[in-house]
Amino acid sequence: MPLSQHHLVIGGQRSGKSRQAERMARAWQGQAADREVVVLATALSSDDEMRARIERHRQDRPAGFLTMEEPHELAQALRRASSPGRLVLVDCLTLWLTNVLMPAGHGEGPGTAPGPRPWTALQAELLEALPALPGPVVLVSNEIGWGVIPMGREVRQFVDELGRLNQEVAQCCGHITLMAAGQAWTRPVERWA
Repeated sequence: MPLSQHHLVIGGQRSGKSRQAERMARAWQGQAADREVVVLATALSSDDEMRARIERHRQDRPAGFLTMEEPHELAQALRRASSPGRLVLVDCLTLWLTNVLMPAGHGEGPGTAPGPRPWTALQAELLEALPALPGPVVLVSNEIGWGVIPMGREVRQFVDELGRLNQEVAQCCGHITLMAAGQAWTRPVERWA
């Protein structure tokens, strides 16, 4: 699987990331009649507001997109879903990281992680899986490092971990799209030396 087939779509909240990723998936799907799109949704419905967001995303998705929910074991889900005639759209890495690093607010017990696997293992597994997948992947993530430095240690850790994750995932992709105000800026990923 050439890395050039993977694509990272990144931007702020409500910047149009999911819509852009869905447009890209539809365009890829439209190139051949036998192509499929699977959305790997990472959100957990921990409160009424989040349930409403999830439902809005479901309703907005194009007809014919299959949705699988996987809030924790993303690499395993990608391996199961990926095939040469199927594009997998991951929406989104930010919520996946939230589920792992901050589970207390997402349906888990206070301070507990979803099972015995630490974040570093889950991240390493994802970064190992991406280059080996037989089909293309479009990954959606938030760029949250442009704002004020957070006050709390846990929030600073989250911002740092998401920034590192975004950088590492970008290295597994051929292109990156930055979204702002519904507008897309796309470019090839520069490889680290």
